[in-house]
Amino acid sequence: MMFRKLFLDHPAEVGESYIEHFGVASGVGLTLILGGLGALVHAFVPRFCVTTGSDTIAKLHKKIVAQRAAKRAAGIEMKTAEWII
Repeated sequence: MMFRKLFLDHPAEVGESYIEHFGVASGVGLTLILGGLGALVHAFVPRFCVTTGSDTIAKLHKKIVAQRAAKRAAGIEMKTAEWII
C-alpha cells in the first residue's frame, strides 16, 4: 500500500509508468538546473545568457502542455474506439 502511494499512484495519475515518469521528471529537473545556472550567470554578468531563464521556462511549458494534450487526445481516441467496437 505505501509502496504504491510513494512510487506508482502519481505516475498513473498522469498516464505514465514509473520509468516513464522518472525519465520525464528527471529531464525537466535537469533542464531547470541548466536554465537556473544560466540565470545565475546572467545575474553576475547581464550580457551573458540574456534569455536563458525565460527560454527554459517557455520550452518546458510548451513541452509539458503538449505532452498533456497528446495524452488526453490518445485517451479520448481510446475511449471512442471502445465505443465503436
